[in-house]
Amino acid sequence: MKSSGNTGKICILGIVLLSTLLIWSAVVSTSPSDTLVVAFLDVGQGDAIFIEAPNGSQVLIDGGPNKSVLRELGRMMPFYDRSIDVVIATHPDSDHIGGLPAVFKNFDVDVVFDPGVDSDSGVFKAYEDLILEKNIKRIHPFAGTVISLGKDISLEILFPDRDASNMKANTASIIARLVYGESEFLFTGDSPKSIEKYLMSIGADIESDVLKVGHHGSKTSSVESFVARVSPAIAVVSAGKDNRYGHPHREVIETFNAAEIDMYSTAEEGTIICTTKGDGVVKCK
Repeated sequence: MKSSGNTGKICILGIVLLSTLLIWSAVVSTSPSDTLVVAFLDVGQGDAIFIEAPNGSQVLIDGGPNKSVLRELGRMMPFYDRSIDVVIATHPDSDHIGGLPAVFKNFDVDVVFDPGVDSDSGVFKAYEDLILEKNIKRIHPFAGTVISLGKDISLEILFPDRDASNMKANTASIIARLVYGESEFLFTGDSPKSIEKYLMSIGADIESDVLKVGHHGSKTSSVESFVARVSPAIAVVSAGKDNRYGHPHREVIETFNAAEIDMYSTAEEGTIICTTKGDGVVKCK
């Protein structure tokens, strides 16, 4: 499936600070539809999620481990569409940002959100160098940041809710919740169980129709109480086929099976494309 793509460059109207709420508002020059597309891209052992809103706004969450993200984006976007409005790098591990330098070289990106955690890896240096070279706006968001993608659709940052620069990479993962009408998606990066429990303890609104399973289905994430609180109909694991980590782990699979949640894996099914019209019904294939 291919999305219609943008026919006009996104226009960032500005940042409005209301208490602790940071709102990005955007207008896109395109013919609107009523379908939101969320594609969990097959990039091997890593994460990359492409979002296209009904008005044509586009977000990429993570870029996988290498240039394979370009192949998958080419299947989702028309050849003439060379821009992505927002890139979110959930944390600096190479299986999440390894493909982002290639994205920056091949697409015009307006803004990059990341948690502000440094890494001494070569790929992180390339990531930072290209942000500077391409003059991409870079923001370290806190909980309450909202990216508005059009009427009735927003992507809200739930974590981190503090300066994350001294946190371990996985712990600092950006967690975001996409809401379109009555349909919700929760993206968790590689967040560990401790952060899942923390979000529950502060009463964060995490209930969602689709859950991107934390840390590729590692047993370090997906505590049963968290899964129950999210109460998803669908869970998606982004992992490589026959990966050396054994993701998704048996305990995690059993957690979702016991809750009768439909589980999809890029390792078995390739890119998984979910669509919704904002009516609470999400279809994935």
